Amino acid sequence: MRVLAAMSGGVDSAVAAARAVDAGHDVTGVHLALSAKPGTLREGARGCCTVEDSRDARRAADILGIPFYVWDFAERFSEEVIETFVGEYAAGRTPNPCMTCNEKIKFEALLEKAAALGFDAVSTGHYARLSHESGVPELRRSRDEGKDQSYVLASLTSQQLRHAMFPLGHSLKSEVRAEAEQRDLAVAQKPDSHDICFIPDGDTKKFLDSKLGERPGDMVDADSGEVLTQHSGVHGFTVGQRKGLGIDKPAPDGRPRYVLSLEPVSGTVKVGSADELGVTEIDATRPVWPSESALDGPTECVAQIRAHGETGEAVAEMTGEGFRVRLREPMRGVAPGQSVVLYRPDPAGDLVLGSAKISETR
Repeated sequence: MRVLAAMSGGVDSAVAAARAVDAGHDVTGVHLALSAKPGTLREGARGCCTVEDSRDARRAADILGIPFYVWDFAERFSEEVIETFVGEYAAGRTPNPCMTCNEKIKFEALLEKAAALGFDAVSTGHYARLSHESGVPELRRSRDEGKDQSYVLASLTSQQLRHAMFPLGHSLKSEVRAEAEQRDLAVAQKPDSHDICFIPDGDTKKFLDSKLGERPGDMVDADSGEVLTQHSGVHGFTVGQRKGLGIDKPAPDGRPRYVLSLEPVSGTVKVGSADELGVTEIDATRPVWPSESALDGPTECVAQIRAHGETGEAVAEMTGEGFRVRLREPMRGVAPGQSVVLYRPDPAGDLVLGSAKISETR
């Protein structure tokens, strides 16, 4: 096949591209330039989007002997990822920008251009597995549980997965680094990327303040209704947050307080005890079914709400706008705007059933 290898500049995408070459495919490397001002992105340990990363990707492509290009996706990245991120926080929701980037940039936009240029598939360095035994692509957890990225890929459609390749799905990260060393790839020991690439200093609140300005409101005790302090905007908080609340006075029982809910219209942040954080029911909208099959009646599954967060046994069933998840044990820190991903444990490895955006919790 003609394969377009998305090369971020990290070790994973470099080895994934190398394996696509070894498999006999006609491979072309491409690095996505995601910022009009690359110097504003985080340097050093990114393996993602900076000028430094672009150079690392080019060096890897040279060693592999494949053509290499840099494609400018900065405008679309700003519109689809950064503006969505800011808008979600302004609305009192908690977005996952990496998930949005995978969905809208690394697959939707990239696949569009790749297909127009006659490529058959896009290869990435994600840790996830694809199987095709049922005749349609089935997305599964990777062999390396600690690196598994099936959660952030669960918003991809079946059509997108038909043109995706994840060559690292059956490997451990340690094996990938060792292989990179054997191939003389300079990125073999490059640190993994962390945090949000478009927030240079990692201070999300400061970044959002610069975009949204101050939007003062009250921080209120959820039980008593007492106003505990003022804050500069609901965008500075997320459900489950404990630190940085700015409350001088301790709770009556002396225990820590946590953010329980955000009300962007009134500007109210409600706080309470850890026990009040527990969620047993989740409503989610805009579902995506990677294997094209929606839920058929109440379905036993495992639910996950963060990329590397806890999982919980649950029963999910369709509703008018999406699906409802009933957890067997309460989960804490479940926030509207996050994605809930449903898995079906099976002998071949956890299968992604579907994903959707959390709209409400109880």
